[in-house]
Amino acid sequence: MARRVSKHLRPPRPLDTSRHAHREQKSAGSFLVRSVPADRAEKRYTCPGCSTIIPVGMAHVVAWPEEPGLGFSSGLEQRRHWHSHCWRSQR
Repeated sequence: MARRVSKHLRPPRPLDTSRHAHREQKSAGSFLVRSVPADRAEKRYTCPGCSTIIPVGMAHVVAWPEEPGLGFSSGLEQRRHWHSHCWRSQR
């Protein structure tokens, strides 16, 4: 039986940057935004931009404030799922 190549000798896997948040400036402040591809959209959410459902399997974005609002210990507690076009239309 052949031995496996040590993980330390293998080349690193390419970084999946689609799973990382990027910063966007809106009139309400600075937000961290992450895209959710359709194959990873596993739950239904209500979009705060249009108040309609984001169904399972629909690509969308998740956004949260970089600085937490009053009464929140983290901006992640204020994270919301948006339709991509609703988020883009926010100023």
